[in-house]
Amino acid sequence: MASVTRRTSPGPNRRAAADAKILEATERLLAGGASFTELGVQRIAAEAGVVRSTFYLHFRDKTELLLRLIDTLADGAFNLIGSAPPAAGRDGLVAAMVRDMRYYRERRHLLAAVLEVSGYDAVVREFWNTQLQRFTDLAEVWLRSEQEAGHTALDLEPATAARVFTWGGFQVLANHVLTGPEEQDEIVAREIALLEWYGAFRRPAQD
Repeated sequence: MASVTRRTSPGPNRRAAADAKILEATERLLAGGASFTELGVQRIAAEAGVVRSTFYLHFRDKTELLLRLIDTLADGAFNLIGSAPPAAGRDGLVAAMVRDMRYYRERRHLLAAVLEVSGYDAVVREFWNTQLQRFTDLAEVWLRSEQEAGHTALDLEPATAARVFTWGGFQVLANHVLTGPEEQDEIVAREIALLEWYGAFRRPAQD
């Protein structure tokens, strides 16, 4: 009776290890100055020490690879900001924003890639916007809580205020990280936090 050789799929640990190698290789190339748009699958695979076909066993295409990197990038930032609710006070918000600025500074190559590709790829843009919406939703919850507790003005519209300072604050942060000097990071982060604190969380009531 002839034997049949079955093709076995890699176990979860092996797959996770290969995923990590490809993701880490991509980050190294980006940190080294490569443009994500011009970065080919073959170059990524070679950097990761795998063959091209292995790349496609783990990622459908470069877009899926970038979405994974975006997910990781956003999760880290969300955890930092989420650790400083309004109860932490003004100084707690400032400290969280400084940590967030430092986080993005260390990953500026990823941030640059995200903004680069989201400028022309609708899938990436929608996914990135969805990630940012998480921050807006959290800010809205905080603002409604502060308003109900009487800490901020009743005429503040939480959903709108949350959208304004989440998107506005991120635009300033991203622009500074990608074009501004590192020695100004804490100053810029503090100003973003204070504008949010006094402009929304502690907005005085109108006469």
